[in-house]
Order: sequence, then structure tokens, then C-alpha cells
Amino acid sequence: MKKYAAMMLMTLCAWNTAALAETWTLRQCLDYALDNNITINKNRIAENTSESSLAQYKSQLWPSLNFSTAQNVAYRPLQRDTEIRTVDGQVVGSSNKVTGSSNYNLSMNWTIWDGGVNYKNVKNQKLSTEIAEQTTETSEKTIQEQITQFYVQILFAKEAKKVNERLAETANSQWERGKEMHEQGQLARAEVVQLEAQKAAADYNVVASETQIANYKRQLKRLLQLDLNTEFDVESEVPDDEAAMMMIPSAQDVYAKAIGTRPEIKGAELTLEQAHVQYDIARRGHFPTISLGASMGGSHNTASTQSVGEQLRANFSMSAGLNISVPIWDQRRTITSKEKARNQITVAKLDLEDKKKTLSSSIEQFWLNATSNQKKFVSAQTKVKSQAESYRLVDEQFRHGLKNVVDVLEARDNMLSAERDKLESKYNTILNNVLLNFYQGEVIDL
Repeated sequence: MKKYAAMMLMTLCAWNTAALAETWTLRQCLDYALDNNITINKNRIAENTSESSLAQYKSQLWPSLNFSTAQNVAYRPLQRDTEIRTVDGQVVGSSNKVTGSSNYNLSMNWTIWDGGVNYKNVKNQKLSTEIAEQTTETSEKTIQEQITQFYVQILFAKEAKKVNERLAETANSQWERGKEMHEQGQLARAEVVQLEAQKAAADYNVVASETQIANYKRQLKRLLQLDLNTEFDVESEVPDDEAAMMMIPSAQDVYAKAIGTRPEIKGAELTLEQAHVQYDIARRGHFPTISLGASMGGSHNTASTQSVGEQLRANFSMSAGLNISVPIWDQRRTITSKEKARNQITVAKLDLEDKKKTLSSSIEQFWLNATSNQKKFVSAQTKVKSQAESYRLVDEQFRHGLKNVVDVLEARDNMLSAERDKLESKYNTILNNVLLNFYQGEVIDL
């Protein structure tokens, strides 16, 4: 029996450890999402692609080098001439029906000056890489914000469920007491039915709370990229009431810090800068291009009386040249490119302004939600105490036959409404205050 009891204890401890392992803190959720969220990882891949493109544009500043060779075979089935005629090692006639020839060439090309387009392309790609980095950071910020919202909603729903469970216990107790009073002739059957309906409604609210919690968990698991078979729950420890009374930063201070740190603003500023660079690239289509080319090579033929080495020495040649291209009329391509680039600058300015307005509106909304709900929470605390005491007195009087069912139901509804208002204002204050601090550069922490 001792051995059996020890095994049961070990199994219970192991089960509890597994259960604890499935409970996630907010910090664990945020860290896991930053490593595993699909959207974020796609953006990181886009960063790597942009860096590869930057390396390619940098390499275009240097000369290109190419080697080529050609191996050919000739067949003359109707040829009758048996004389082999060569001039300076070059075959001008042969009686061989099958002959082979080989050519080798090494060439170099270097664009010395193209109006500075290549250098501007490097700068343009650097900006693209920086924009990709800001896009990744923006997705990280967005995911963290969404996870925090769902996490807080789960905590709120869990506390709401506890309130509903307490009310369900009270409703069940009142119903049992009502049946006793009905049997004693102190309560009409219709009033007992009302108490039974109250009990059913209270049980329904408990089930509805469980469903709401499960739905919030599902949405949070989706952000964490967890599948259906993964057991998941959030840490049950909830913030105390003092967390709702933390100082709320001013909207102006938050905006002043956010405007210089938020990645969506930095990304929009970089996009505007890139639009100016692209216009600069477009206008350089009017500039001339200077390029340098050089090559060397040789050849040999099997029909020649000379050896391969002699032929290669005799046929070896080198060449070099400077090419200058001046655009005169390019069918309006450069002018059109400039007009498009100029329009893109205007669009980038508007986009930057729009993002600043959106940021300002979001911060103002967080601040309004935080301040108004904090005031509601202060009032709700007093209201909950008074309504709870009122409900306790009415319930006690009902059990002694001094209050009817209508009074009990009304007192219960008032207390339930006060409890929900308190919880809602508490968690809305905490959530919006956390987001305000997050927007001014602080780490998310409940």
C-alpha cells in the first residue's frame, strides 16, 4: 500500500508539473510569438532578400569578367581535293572530310560612368533594406499589441466567470430555499418558478463565460501559431485593483516619444527618402554613359599543319575599347520616369502624414479609454460594496419571508451590473495604460 501510495503521489506531481508547463505568462506569449509567428518570419525573409539585392547592386560598381569557348566540327562528304592549303597557319582548304576548330575568349566590361545611376541604385537598395527592417519591427509591435489585448481579455473573462459562479451558487441556494418556503405555504408557485429561472440564467452565464474564455484562447493561440492539439492556458494570477490606479502618462508625452521611435513612422520617413532617390535616378537618364571593354582570345584548327600551341600563338589577339553613349531622344522614357517619381514623392509625403495622424488618434484613444475607465473604476468600487451589501440584506430578508422574489431579483441584477462594471473598467484601464507605455518605448508588463 505504501508503494502504491508513493506511485500515486509521483504521478500526481508529474501531472501537476505538466499542467503548470501549459500555463503561459504574458512574457512567454510575447517571446514565443516573436520567434514563431508566420507573418514576422516572412518579413525577416524579406529582409534577407533585400540584403542579397544590396550586395548585388554593390557588385555592379565593379567590372564584369567572362570566359567563353566554342568547339566546332565540320564534315565535307563530297570534297575531292586532297591538297591542304594554309596561309600564316590559317586553313584555307583541306581534303579532310572531318575537321575540328576551337575558339577561346576572355572579355571584361566596366561601366565607368552612367550618370551615377549605379551609386544611386546602391543607396536606393540600402533604403529598401532599412524599410524591410522597419516592416518587420512594425509586425512585431502589432503582434505584441494584439497578444496583450487577448491576454487581458482572457483575464477579464476569468474574473467575470468567478463572479458568475458565485452568483450561480447564490441563485441555487435561493431556489432551494424558495422550494422549502413553497412547501411551508410561505411562497407562491409562480415565485418559485422565477427563482428557478434565475438559477437557470445564472448557470447559463457561467457557461457563456467559459465559451468566451475558450474563444479568446483560440484567437491567442492563432497569434502564437499553436495548433488544435496544443494544450494552452494563461497564468491565472490576475492584476490587483491597485494596477488600475497607476499613473496614466499624458497623450502629448506619449506621442512626442512615439513619433521618433515607432517603426511605422520610421518606415514612412525612409519611403519618402527613397522616393527622392528614385527621382534622382530617373533624371540621370539624360546623362551620357561611358564604358570600357577589353578582350583577348585565340583559336586552332585540326586541319592546319601547325601544332595547337603554334596556332594559339599565331592566332592570339587582344583588344580594348572605350564606348560613349549620349542619349538624344529616348521616346520620352526619362521624362515619364521623372513624372512618376515626382508623383511617388507626393504619395510618400501623404502616407507619412496619414501614419502620423493615425498614431496620434490611436494614442489619444488609448488615453481617453484609460482615463475614463479609471474614473469609472473608482466609482464602481464604491458601487460594488453598496450593491453587494444591499443584495446580502435583501437575500437575508427573503429567507425570513420579509422580501419577495422581485426584490431579490432586482437586488441581484444591480449587484451583477456593478460587478461587471468594476471588472470592465479595471481591465480597460490596465490594458490602455499598458499600451500607452508600450507606445512610448517601454516593455509590455502587467
